[in-house]
Amino acid sequence: MKSFITLSEEVHTAQVEGKPVVALESTIISHGMPYPQNVQTARDVEQIIREGGAVPATIALLDGQIKIGLSDEELDLLARSEGVAKASRKDLPYLAATGKHGATTVAATMICAAMADIPVFVTGGIGGVHRGAEHSMDISADLEELARTNVAVVCSGAKSILDLGLTMEYLETKGVPVMGYKTDQLPAFFTRSSEFPVHFRVDEADEAASTLHAKWEMEMEGGAVIANPIPEDYAMKEEVISEVIEKAVQEAENLGITGKDVTPFLLQKIQESTGGQSLDANIALVKHNAEIGAAIAAELNKKS
Repeated sequence: MKSFITLSEEVHTAQVEGKPVVALESTIISHGMPYPQNVQTARDVEQIIREGGAVPATIALLDGQIKIGLSDEELDLLARSEGVAKASRKDLPYLAATGKHGATTVAATMICAAMADIPVFVTGGIGGVHRGAEHSMDISADLEELARTNVAVVCSGAKSILDLGLTMEYLETKGVPVMGYKTDQLPAFFTRSSEFPVHFRVDEADEAASTLHAKWEMEMEGGAVIANPIPEDYAMKEEVISEVIEKAVQEAENLGITGKDVTPFLLQKIQESTGGQSLDANIALVKHNAEIGAAIAAELNKKS
Protein backbone atom coordinates (compact mmCIF):
# COMPACT_ATOMS: atom_id res chain seq x y z
CA MET A 1 0.00 0.00 0.00
CA LYS A 2 2.75 2.44 0.98
CA SER A 3 4.33 2.08 -2.49
CA PHE A 4 1.41 4.03 -3.96
CA ILE A 5 1.83 6.95 -1.52
CA THR A 6 4.30 9.81 -1.48
CA LEU A 7 4.39 12.24 1.44
CA SER A 8 5.59 15.78 0.86
CA GLU A 9 8.63 16.76 2.88
CA GLU A 10 6.47 19.08 5.02
CA VAL A 11 3.96 16.32 5.84
CA HIS A 12 6.66 13.71 6.45
CA THR A 13 8.51 16.05 8.82
CA ALA A 14 5.28 16.86 10.67
CA GLN A 15 4.52 13.20 11.25
CA VAL A 16 8.05 12.42 12.41
CA GLU A 17 7.88 15.34 14.84
CA GLY A 18 4.38 14.42 16.03
CA LYS A 19 2.68 17.57 14.71
CA PRO A 20 -1.02 17.60 13.70
CA VAL A 21 -1.80 17.25 10.00
CA VAL A 22 -5.02 18.20 8.20
CA ALA A 23 -6.02 16.55 4.91
CA LEU A 24 -7.51 18.58 2.06
CA GLU A 25 -9.25 17.35 -1.08
CA SER A 26 -8.33 18.35 -4.63
CA THR A 27 -11.65 18.03 -6.50
CA ILE A 28 -12.46 21.54 -5.30
CA ILE A 29 -9.36 22.67 -7.25
CA SER A 30 -9.91 20.76 -10.50
CA HIS A 31 -13.72 20.60 -10.59
CA GLY A 32 -15.15 22.93 -7.95
CA MET A 33 -13.88 26.40 -8.82
CA PRO A 34 -12.64 28.30 -11.88
CA TYR A 35 -9.02 29.37 -12.37
CA PRO A 36 -7.40 31.35 -10.74
CA GLN A 37 -9.74 31.34 -7.71
CA ASN A 38 -9.19 27.59 -7.33
CA VAL A 39 -5.42 27.69 -6.83
CA GLN A 40 -5.53 30.89 -4.77
CA THR A 41 -8.15 29.38 -2.46
CA ALA A 42 -6.09 26.19 -2.12
CA ARG A 43 -3.03 28.20 -1.09
CA ASP A 44 -5.01 30.41 1.28
CA VAL A 45 -6.59 27.38 2.96
CA GLU A 46 -3.19 25.74 3.43
CA GLN A 47 -1.88 28.93 5.03
CA ILE A 48 -4.87 29.15 7.40
CA ILE A 49 -4.14 25.61 8.58
CA ARG A 50 -0.47 26.47 9.17
CA GLU A 51 -1.48 29.56 11.15
CA GLY A 52 -3.77 27.29 13.20
CA GLY A 53 -0.81 25.19 14.33
CA ALA A 54 -1.25 22.25 11.94
CA VAL A 55 0.30 21.13 8.66
CA PRO A 56 -1.85 21.00 5.48
CA ALA A 57 -1.84 17.92 3.26
CA THR A 58 -3.66 18.51 -0.01
CA ILE A 59 -4.21 15.11 -1.63
CA ALA A 60 -4.29 14.18 -5.32
CA LEU A 61 -3.06 11.54 -7.76
CA LEU A 62 -0.30 12.71 -10.08
CA ASP A 63 0.97 10.23 -12.66
CA GLY A 64 -0.79 7.51 -10.66
CA GLN A 65 0.98 8.33 -7.41
CA ILE A 66 -1.07 9.34 -4.37
CA LYS A 67 0.49 12.59 -3.24
CA ILE A 68 -0.08 13.53 0.39
CA GLY A 69 0.82 17.21 0.36
CA LEU A 70 1.35 19.16 -2.86
CA SER A 71 3.96 21.71 -3.90
CA ASP A 72 2.96 25.09 -5.33
CA GLU A 73 3.81 23.77 -8.78
CA GLU A 74 1.63 20.69 -8.29
CA LEU A 75 -1.29 22.82 -7.04
CA ASP A 76 -0.97 25.00 -10.14
CA LEU A 77 -0.84 21.93 -12.40
CA LEU A 78 -4.11 20.65 -10.96
CA ALA A 79 -5.71 24.07 -11.19
CA ARG A 80 -4.80 24.60 -14.85
CA SER A 81 -5.04 21.08 -16.29
CA GLU A 82 -8.06 19.86 -18.21
CA GLY A 83 -9.18 16.25 -18.15
CA VAL A 84 -8.06 15.52 -14.58
CA ALA A 85 -10.22 12.59 -13.44
CA LYS A 86 -12.65 13.09 -10.58
CA ALA A 87 -11.46 10.27 -8.34
CA SER A 88 -13.70 8.44 -5.88
CA ARG A 89 -13.15 5.03 -4.24
CA LYS A 90 -13.87 3.05 -7.41
CA ASP A 91 -11.40 5.11 -9.46
CA LEU A 92 -8.29 4.97 -7.27
CA PRO A 93 -6.96 1.53 -8.39
CA TYR A 94 -7.38 2.29 -12.11
CA LEU A 95 -5.75 5.73 -11.88
CA ALA A 96 -2.86 4.30 -9.87
CA ALA A 97 -2.37 1.38 -12.27
CA THR A 98 -2.48 3.53 -15.41
CA GLY A 99 -0.42 6.43 -14.12
CA LYS A 100 -3.07 9.10 -14.58
CA HIS A 101 -3.90 12.31 -12.76
CA GLY A 102 -6.86 12.36 -10.39
CA ALA A 103 -8.46 14.97 -8.15
CA THR A 104 -9.78 13.30 -5.01
CA THR A 105 -13.39 13.59 -3.88
CA VAL A 106 -14.41 13.51 -0.22
CA ALA A 107 -14.55 9.70 -0.28
CA ALA A 108 -11.17 9.26 -1.99
CA THR A 109 -9.52 11.89 0.21
CA MET A 110 -10.75 10.06 3.31
CA ILE A 111 -9.26 6.79 2.01
CA CYS A 112 -5.90 8.38 1.22
CA ALA A 113 -5.84 10.31 4.49
CA ALA A 114 -6.47 7.08 6.41
CA MET A 115 -3.62 5.39 4.48
CA ALA A 116 -1.35 8.20 5.64
CA ASP A 117 -2.65 8.14 9.26
CA ILE A 118 -4.27 11.57 9.03
CA PRO A 119 -7.52 11.60 11.07
CA VAL A 120 -8.90 15.09 10.26
CA PHE A 121 -9.99 16.30 6.84
CA VAL A 122 -11.35 19.72 5.83
CA THR A 123 -13.62 20.32 2.85
CA GLY A 124 -16.51 22.51 1.72
CA GLY A 125 -19.45 20.13 1.91
CA ILE A 126 -20.05 16.38 1.80
CA GLY A 127 -22.05 14.55 -0.83
CA GLY A 128 -25.28 12.90 0.16
CA VAL A 129 -28.52 11.32 -0.97
CA HIS A 130 -29.67 13.00 -4.17
CA ARG A 131 -33.20 14.15 -4.71
CA GLY A 132 -35.23 11.36 -6.24
CA ALA A 133 -32.82 8.71 -4.95
CA GLU A 134 -35.77 6.43 -4.17
CA HIS A 135 -35.94 5.94 -7.96
CA SER A 136 -32.37 6.60 -9.13
CA MET A 137 -30.44 5.11 -6.16
CA ASP A 138 -28.07 8.07 -6.56
CA ILE A 139 -26.29 8.19 -3.21
CA SER A 140 -22.83 9.68 -2.82
CA ALA A 141 -19.95 7.35 -2.01
CA ASP A 142 -18.99 9.94 0.63
CA LEU A 143 -21.67 8.58 2.98
CA GLU A 144 -20.49 4.99 2.75
CA GLU A 145 -16.90 6.11 3.28
CA LEU A 146 -17.93 7.97 6.42
CA ALA A 147 -19.39 4.71 7.67
CA ARG A 148 -16.17 2.73 7.21
CA THR A 149 -13.13 5.03 7.31
CA ASN A 150 -11.71 6.54 10.50
CA VAL A 151 -11.42 10.13 9.34
CA ALA A 152 -13.41 13.10 10.64
CA VAL A 153 -14.73 15.51 8.02
CA VAL A 154 -15.02 19.20 8.89
CA CYS A 155 -17.49 20.74 6.44
CA SER A 156 -20.42 23.13 6.10
CA GLY A 157 -22.90 20.28 6.01
CA ALA A 158 -24.27 19.07 2.69
CA LYS A 159 -25.32 21.18 -0.27
CA SER A 160 -29.04 21.88 -0.40
CA ILE A 161 -29.09 20.53 -3.97
CA LEU A 162 -29.34 17.20 -2.12
CA ASP A 163 -32.10 15.60 -0.06
CA LEU A 164 -30.85 16.65 3.35
CA GLY A 165 -33.46 14.68 5.28
CA LEU A 166 -32.53 11.39 3.60
CA THR A 167 -28.84 12.22 3.93
CA MET A 168 -29.23 12.55 7.70
CA GLU A 169 -31.28 9.32 7.83
CA TYR A 170 -28.55 7.47 5.91
CA LEU A 171 -25.81 8.74 8.23
CA GLU A 172 -27.84 7.78 11.29
CA THR A 173 -28.42 4.28 9.91
CA LYS A 174 -24.69 3.90 9.32
CA GLY A 175 -23.86 5.13 12.83
CA VAL A 176 -22.02 8.24 11.64
CA PRO A 177 -22.24 11.03 14.25
CA VAL A 178 -23.02 14.49 12.87
CA MET A 179 -21.75 17.14 15.26
CA GLY A 180 -22.89 20.72 14.79
CA TYR A 181 -20.08 23.15 15.56
CA LYS A 182 -21.77 25.86 17.63
CA THR A 183 -25.08 24.98 15.97
CA ASP A 184 -28.06 22.72 16.67
CA GLN A 185 -29.15 22.55 13.02
CA LEU A 186 -27.47 20.96 10.01
CA PRO A 187 -25.88 23.71 7.89
CA ALA A 188 -26.92 23.56 4.22
CA PHE A 189 -23.66 24.80 2.71
CA PHE A 190 -24.78 28.17 1.30
CA THR A 191 -27.08 28.75 4.29
CA ARG A 192 -26.27 28.49 7.99
CA SER A 193 -29.08 26.10 8.92
CA SER A 194 -31.75 23.75 7.69
CA GLU A 195 -34.85 22.17 9.19
CA PHE A 196 -32.83 19.13 10.27
CA PRO A 197 -31.18 18.88 13.70
CA VAL A 198 -27.66 17.53 14.11
CA HIS A 199 -27.03 14.56 16.41
CA PHE A 200 -24.88 16.52 18.86
CA ARG A 201 -23.76 20.09 19.35
CA VAL A 202 -20.13 20.87 20.19
CA ASP A 203 -19.01 24.38 21.10
CA GLU A 204 -15.25 23.92 21.35
CA ALA A 205 -12.55 22.20 19.30
CA ASP A 206 -11.55 20.15 22.34
CA GLU A 207 -15.11 18.83 22.71
CA ALA A 208 -15.12 17.64 19.09
CA ALA A 209 -11.66 16.12 19.45
CA SER A 210 -12.61 14.34 22.68
CA THR A 211 -15.64 12.82 20.98
CA LEU A 212 -13.52 11.58 18.07
CA HIS A 213 -10.89 10.20 20.46
CA ALA A 214 -13.52 8.33 22.47
CA LYS A 215 -15.11 6.90 19.33
CA TRP A 216 -11.89 5.47 17.99
CA GLU A 217 -10.62 4.34 21.39
CA MET A 218 -13.84 2.28 21.61
CA GLU A 219 -12.81 0.76 18.25
CA MET A 220 -16.02 2.02 16.66
CA GLU A 221 -15.00 2.18 13.02
CA GLY A 222 -16.03 4.97 10.73
CA GLY A 223 -15.71 8.71 10.54
CA ALA A 224 -17.72 11.65 11.78
CA VAL A 225 -19.08 14.89 10.38
CA ILE A 226 -18.28 18.16 12.12
CA ALA A 227 -20.77 20.54 10.52
CA ASN A 228 -19.59 24.15 10.70
CA PRO A 229 -21.95 26.85 9.36
CA ILE A 230 -20.83 29.30 6.69
CA PRO A 231 -19.77 32.70 8.17
CA GLU A 232 -22.82 34.89 8.62
CA ASP A 233 -21.54 37.67 6.34
CA TYR A 234 -21.40 35.24 3.39
CA ALA A 235 -24.55 33.20 4.07
CA MET A 236 -27.16 33.38 1.32
CA LYS A 237 -30.87 33.88 1.87
CA GLU A 238 -32.62 30.54 2.01
CA GLU A 239 -35.52 31.56 -0.22
CA VAL A 240 -33.13 32.90 -2.89
CA ILE A 241 -30.85 29.86 -3.02
CA SER A 242 -33.82 27.46 -2.88
CA GLU A 243 -35.40 29.04 -5.97
CA VAL A 244 -32.08 28.96 -7.84
CA ILE A 245 -31.52 25.32 -6.94
CA GLU A 246 -35.03 24.26 -7.97
CA LYS A 247 -34.54 25.83 -11.41
CA ALA A 248 -31.12 24.22 -11.80
CA VAL A 249 -32.44 20.79 -10.77
CA GLN A 250 -35.28 21.07 -13.26
CA GLU A 251 -32.89 22.05 -16.05
CA ALA A 252 -30.62 19.07 -15.25
CA GLU A 253 -33.62 16.74 -15.44
CA ASN A 254 -34.74 18.26 -18.75
CA LEU A 255 -31.26 17.78 -20.22
CA GLY A 256 -31.01 14.20 -18.94
CA ILE A 257 -27.94 14.90 -16.82
CA THR A 258 -27.35 12.11 -14.31
CA GLY A 259 -24.77 10.53 -11.99
CA LYS A 260 -21.51 12.28 -11.21
CA ASP A 261 -22.25 15.01 -13.77
CA VAL A 262 -25.21 16.35 -11.76
CA THR A 263 -23.36 18.15 -8.97
CA PRO A 264 -20.87 20.08 -11.17
CA PHE A 265 -23.73 21.09 -13.50
CA LEU A 266 -25.87 22.34 -10.63
CA LEU A 267 -23.03 24.26 -8.99
CA GLN A 268 -22.16 25.95 -12.29
CA LYS A 269 -25.79 26.96 -12.80
CA ILE A 270 -26.02 28.26 -9.23
CA GLN A 271 -22.87 30.32 -9.72
CA GLU A 272 -24.26 31.82 -12.94
CA SER A 273 -27.65 32.56 -11.38
CA THR A 274 -26.21 34.24 -8.29
CA GLY A 275 -23.76 36.43 -10.18
CA GLY A 276 -20.77 34.81 -8.50
CA GLN A 277 -22.15 35.19 -4.97
CA SER A 278 -22.16 31.42 -4.53
CA LEU A 279 -18.45 31.25 -5.43
CA ASP A 280 -17.62 33.89 -2.81
CA ALA A 281 -19.68 31.92 -0.30
CA ASN A 282 -17.90 28.67 -1.22
CA ILE A 283 -14.48 30.23 -0.70
CA ALA A 284 -15.47 31.80 2.63
CA LEU A 285 -16.88 28.61 4.11
CA VAL A 286 -13.88 26.49 3.08
CA LYS A 287 -11.54 28.96 4.76
CA HIS A 288 -13.67 28.96 7.91
CA ASN A 289 -13.70 25.16 7.95
CA ALA A 290 -9.90 25.16 7.65
CA GLU A 291 -9.64 27.31 10.77
CA ILE A 292 -11.89 24.97 12.77
CA GLY A 293 -10.29 21.84 11.32
CA ALA A 294 -6.80 22.96 12.33
CA ALA A 295 -8.00 23.61 15.89
CA ILE A 296 -9.65 20.18 16.14
CA ALA A 297 -6.59 18.42 14.67
CA ALA A 298 -4.36 20.18 17.19
CA GLU A 299 -6.56 19.11 20.12
CA LEU A 300 -6.89 15.54 18.83
CA ASN A 301 -3.13 15.32 18.40
CA LYS A 302 -2.67 16.04 22.11
CA LYS A 303 -4.73 12.95 22.95
CA SER A 304 -2.84 10.49 20.75
